Amino acid sequence: MELSVWENVFLGAMALGLIFWMRPSIKASLPQNKQAPSDWVGALIPIAGVVLFVIFLIMMV
Repeated sequence: MELSVWENVFLGAMALGLIFWMRPSIKASLPQNKQAPSDWVGALIPIAGVVLFVIFLIMMV
């Protein structure tokens, strides 16, 4: 399915509008993120679970 030029322009304008709308909260959260402790184990466990599940599904075929 190919989008027309006007649909692409509309989607681009919506993406830019969303970025400008979210910019104040993004700027406010950046200093808070630098002070927060990182929790890589909490992020890697779900990712590893998804990878293992995908491998399991591939092996079942």
